[in-house]
Amino acid sequence: MTQSQTQASILEQFGPREAMEYDVVIVGGGPAGLSAAIRLKQLAAEKGNEVSVCVLEKGGEVGAHILSGAVMDPIAINELFPNWKELGAPLHTEVTEDRFLFLTEKKAISTPSWMLPGCFQNHGNYVISLSNVVRWLGQQAEALGVEVFPGFPASEILYNDDGSVKGVATGNMGIDRHGQPTDAFQLGMELHAKYTFFAEGSRGHLGKQLMSKFALNKDKDPQTYAIGIKELWEIDPKMHQPGLVVHTAGWPLDAQTYGGSFMYHMDNNQVAVGYVVGLAYENPYLSPYEEFQRYKTHPEIRKFFEGGKRISYGARAITAGGMQSLPKFTFPGGALIGCDAGFLNASRIKGSHSAMKTGMMAAEAAFEALGANRQHDELAAYTTAFEQSWLHKELNKARNFKPWMSKGLYTGTLMVGIDQVVFRGKAPWTLHHKHADHECLKPASEFEPIVYPKPDGKLTFDRLSSVFISNTNHAEEQPIHLTLKDPTVPVDINLAKYAGPESRYCPAGVYEFVKTDTGADRLQINAQNCVHCKTCDIKDPMQNIVWVTPEGGGGPNYSNM
Repeated sequence: MTQSQTQASILEQFGPREAMEYDVVIVGGGPAGLSAAIRLKQLAAEKGNEVSVCVLEKGGEVGAHILSGAVMDPIAINELFPNWKELGAPLHTEVTEDRFLFLTEKKAISTPSWMLPGCFQNHGNYVISLSNVVRWLGQQAEALGVEVFPGFPASEILYNDDGSVKGVATGNMGIDRHGQPTDAFQLGMELHAKYTFFAEGSRGHLGKQLMSKFALNKDKDPQTYAIGIKELWEIDPKMHQPGLVVHTAGWPLDAQTYGGSFMYHMDNNQVAVGYVVGLAYENPYLSPYEEFQRYKTHPEIRKFFEGGKRISYGARAITAGGMQSLPKFTFPGGALIGCDAGFLNASRIKGSHSAMKTGMMAAEAAFEALGANRQHDELAAYTTAFEQSWLHKELNKARNFKPWMSKGLYTGTLMVGIDQVVFRGKAPWTLHHKHADHECLKPASEFEPIVYPKPDGKLTFDRLSSVFISNTNHAEEQPIHLTLKDPTVPVDINLAKYAGPESRYCPAGVYEFVKTDTGADRLQINAQNCVHCKTCDIKDPMQNIVWVTPEGGGGPNYSNM
């Protein structure tokens, strides 16, 4: 029985679902969703109007699923809360120094500051924990009267008879592994709205459905993604420099694979360190997680962490296609905001400021529509506002960065320098993405296996010990939320042709190939380990894995990440 058939059976037995009415429902309590909610309430207070706003967040608490590097450009929070310092926003550590290194296996070549394009200069920005900033935004939203419901993932889009979006339904609780209600069963709830915003982050489960239903990607380049893997460390105070920002390119990746590292010195002797690998890579033997662990062994990098203590771990996909891959982000009854659409600026490795800005612009468009007694139509004013915004100028300037870097480290670096320094992002051409990431993987027969060093448990670690400190947990008996369209594909195609890449691109040890009693291979899915990064949904070569929302509150619980 399919998931939709199971849901229909449950509704027939336990329905109808209770429904709640709002002016605006927002799916996702990240920077985009909360900024939209806050802006709606600010406008209502300014005009003396009442606007009912609800935010659904799948994490057990606001901020629990939020993961980013992160260095934050304060341009959007300055607009949303000009007095954010007085209000106590957790932006404490201003950037004090930028370093950009090209790594070989043993050496590090520093790029002079005068040669760094503007996208790698962070003067005036802040090293932050985005999960903490989002928790603060959640507090501001609730103080303004926004109803925030953590632990309630939106699992289904609801439509009006005319095809416009009516709202969403939350997932059922207390369902066993076979999709049947248990003694703890609770039926999901419907939330109806005049406008529904989708702010699920990169590769949103419902956003993907909306793009298909409304053909939002028509005439757009394929979207392209990366995986970002991050650790939080407490290091020797002698090696700590608050506000130091270090980025690297080169080793351990080969010159043809897009990627690089970040190291951000926060306060309290803490350092956020991570690695980003573009998911358009070709070699099925490549493991982004292992590349990250190997990166930390470089002489220039390991000196920061020796004698330190790893505190936390996480991973998340990054929507990195830029302007060419931006979908149409409005449709009858709602809009895509933040990384659900793909507003991240890959050249700056920043998306929180753009997510906040898109949430604010969508909110302003919806408030205007509500004031005119409109509902369930398209918010064209959101698109117009974006086209006239500083964000549009910023993304347009960066539009050629990812296509150039996809041509290899050396060619890409040279051409990005020309594009950003000589032309200042205004070159008279626009490069395009030609392939989706899953199309780029090549057969294993074309490569030699990569032998990665064993973890030492001090500087480098295995996946399971990493997942443990991500505080990831899911209800044991719930249905597996990593679904397969065809259960034969993992062995018959992925293992046979691509050497089982899901066992390597997953940063949490969810997928492993094991032998049955008869000696046959089978794919084992350890869904309990899933950190909700969505990499499998993106990189699976046959697009056979579909990530769906698990039971509310499941997944990682990030603190200070």
